[in-house]
Amino acid sequence: MTRWLRRNLFRGPVDAVVSATGVALALYVLYRAVRFVAVTGRWDVVRLNLKLLLVGRYPDTHLPRVAVSLVVGTGVAALVAGIVHRRQRDAGTFALAGAGTGRRMVDVFERLWPVLLGAGLLLGLSGSPGPWVTAAGVAGAAVTGRLLGVAVPRKLHAPLVAGAIATPFLLIWYLADGSAWDSWGGLMLNVFMAVAAILMCFPLGVFAALGRQSQLPLISATSTAYIELFRGAPLFVLLLMANVALGFFVPAGTAPGRVVRAIVVFSLFTGAYVAEIVRGGLQSLPQGQTEAGRALGLSATRITFLIVLPQALRNVIPAQVGQFISLFKDTTLAGAAMGLFELLQVGQAVTRQGPFAGQGLLPESLAFVGLLFWLGSYTMSRESQRIEAKLGVGTR
Repeated sequence: MTRWLRRNLFRGPVDAVVSATGVALALYVLYRAVRFVAVTGRWDVVRLNLKLLLVGRYPDTHLPRVAVSLVVGTGVAALVAGIVHRRQRDAGTFALAGAGTGRRMVDVFERLWPVLLGAGLLLGLSGSPGPWVTAAGVAGAAVTGRLLGVAVPRKLHAPLVAGAIATPFLLIWYLADGSAWDSWGGLMLNVFMAVAAILMCFPLGVFAALGRQSQLPLISATSTAYIELFRGAPLFVLLLMANVALGFFVPAGTAPGRVVRAIVVFSLFTGAYVAEIVRGGLQSLPQGQTEAGRALGLSATRITFLIVLPQALRNVIPAQVGQFISLFKDTTLAGAAMGLFELLQVGQAVTRQGPFAGQGLLPESLAFVGLLFWLGSYTMSRESQRIEAKLGVGTR
């Protein structure tokens, strides 16, 4: 240990001063953070407004729909994970094949500890039994879905996966049946806008990237114009235009709601960046890939979607996930530009309530909001790194 410290931190007088200063600063920041969380922070503003922060103005009578959606969504995701595990095990590609139960539990904890931390924090702040019942249902659905996914016959894998793909859309319809999207709020609105925009912007970006490289001038020019237009315009300005200027171009009463407008703007804006990311992946592949496909007699469409595109998408996974993380955080702009009651707006509004007004509780509220966004972003980043490792991104 002493040798490592001398070699890495105290090789000379300058290194010693810089290292000592850095350690002292880090310890001071850690002390202030722990003191703020455990001693000086007044977390009643978060605890008493937890429902607003999580679901906004979603009607209390329909909150069981949120619980049911969480349980069903977790069960379906666990079912798909079990199916993937079964197929990897049968193919001999499962990384933990032959590992004991303890090692597998450690692997699950290493993957999901941010989610478990967030769930434990929310349960600790909750003062009602409802969230605890929901958490128990989610845990039960996760275990049940995983076991069923491993045990289900292989001939049922395809229909089950197809049903799993349709599940998010059914759950959104189920939640929207209890309350219109424009009345949603809190973290639920941010997650909904981010997921919907990711599902729309990814295929849009892929086809725009392919269109920009097309040999047909009209398709290439249209794709290029779309990409350069949305990459050159600030996202906040686009949201303002969607909120204010759309009424001048469409008949009164026919314009979509604000949430739909925000999702469309996020999808178009992020799709332009995804297109450039994918185009970079396409250009990174050697021309020999295409020539090999032609030598096999494959059509241009088959070469693109069976040979070139899968490799290009694999190579740009880090950049794509980074863009999706930015999209998740950018959903806060919809509150400032369009008046949506998303998580950041709620975090600022609760400090102006009667019992908390003028008491300087904004740091506590914003710290909680920032923690929720960090947990979501870090989980996405961790899963991205796991996928990269499995696919061998960056290796030859």
